[in-house]
Parts: sequence; C-alpha cells; structure tokens
Amino acid sequence: MKSIWKGAIGFGLVNIPVKLYSAVQNSNLDFDMLDERDHAKIKYKRINEHTGKEVPYEKIVKGYQLNEQYVVLDEHDFEDASPEKTKIIELERFVDIQQINPIYYETSYYTQPENQGKKAYNLLLSALVKSKKVGLARFVFRNTENLCVIHSMDEVLVITKIRFAEEIRSTEEVKLKGQTTISSKELQIGMALIDQYSGDFDISSFKDEHRLELLSIIKAKAKGKRPIVKKMKPKEVSSDDLYSQLMESLNKKKRA
Repeated sequence: MKSIWKGAIGFGLVNIPVKLYSAVQNSNLDFDMLDERDHAKIKYKRINEHTGKEVPYEKIVKGYQLNEQYVVLDEHDFEDASPEKTKIIELERFVDIQQINPIYYETSYYTQPENQGKKAYNLLLSALVKSKKVGLARFVFRNTENLCVIHSMDEVLVITKIRFAEEIRSTEEVKLKGQTTISSKELQIGMALIDQYSGDFDISSFKDEHRLELLSIIKAKAKGKRPIVKKMKPKEVSSDDLYSQLMESLNKKKRA
C-alpha cells in the first residue's frame, strides 16, 4: 500500500511524523466506455474551447473566475494560503464522537508513524482510547484545507475527513409542511417495530447485493448463457391507514 501524504500530527508541542494511507476502496465494478461497433475504448481529450485543439497536460493551469475574468493560481499560491498547515495535522480540540452528526463524515485514512514518532504516536492512541474522545484537527491536503476527526481503530490512528458547516445545506426546504399528528397508539407500535428490528451493528452482514447480482450477470454472459434475473415484486399495501400498516409489519416480522 502506497502512502498518499507525509507530514505530522501536532499534539500540543509534540509533532508526530506520520504517513497517510487510504483506508477505503471503491467496490463498484469498473466499466469502460466502448464503441458499440468494435468495442474499442473511448478516450477523452482536453480540448481548448476556442481553438478546438487538444491541450497538453503540462499546459493546463488552474483559474478562478472573478469579475468575468480568470485569475490563474500556481502551486506557490496554494502553499502561501496556509504555509504553516501544509504538513501538519493540527489537533485543536477533543470531543465525544457522539456529538458529531454522521452527515459530516467524508472519507478515512490510516496513519503510520515514522520510527522517531512511534512513542508519541502510541501515547496519543492510548490517550484517545482511555478518554473515549476523538481529536478535531485540520490540515491541507491536495491544496485544500480539510477538517478531520482523529480516532482509534484496531490500534491504529485513523484520520476521517469531515465537512465544514457551510457545506451542509439547510433542512428548511425539505421539512414536513402542515399538520402530521401521530397518535400515541401509532407511536407505540412504531417503537415496537423498531425494537423487533434492533440488534448489534455487524457490517459484515450487509453485502452489496446489486454488485453481486451484476457480477453474476457478467459471468453468465461471458459464457454465452442467458443471465437469470430476479424479478422484484411490488409490495401491495392492504390499507392506507398508518396504524394498520404498522400492525401488519409487526405481525409479519413475528411470523418471520
């Protein structure tokens, strides 16, 4: 596994040199765009909108449109924006992880300490486990400032990027309009239904069924066979009454 970032975790006056590794991988099937006639791959080119000619990668720059004109930035400009943060994951606060709404989570990275930072790394790891806290920090990654949570997992410090507050849209436009009063009986049955479906979290029990089904279709077609596709039957609702639907769901779960 190749590291994607090198720097240090700033823990008070202690800097812990670390490497970052991607902790997640894409499980989607990788499809190529092909020409229907001969199955040749479709390639995309970077085209100048004025000349119609292809632009070499080394001639491409980044620009921000301001007052109908582009301001071009280079690597030094991005570094100058936060020079002190380019190689430091600076811990700013420790909080209970329950206080962080899951809507803020993005992606995660594993950390690995350099030899000279192993003791300090282990100290931070042990302190997080004992305190049952996570660290809030920020760092610059790929020219972008990121907010992150530093937490423990299987004796490894994990960096999980989280979104800034301004990246979360307001819920006002999707809130329920009008009166939707729930009776005490409906709430009671709803709670009983939740109780029946409750259990321990076991991620291994959840499989990407669509991916597996698609893969079986691909393998069947590769052998020249006609793939067998499971037909989904629409569920028939026996009543429009919410209480009746809840009771039926509850009884169906009991029978199962």
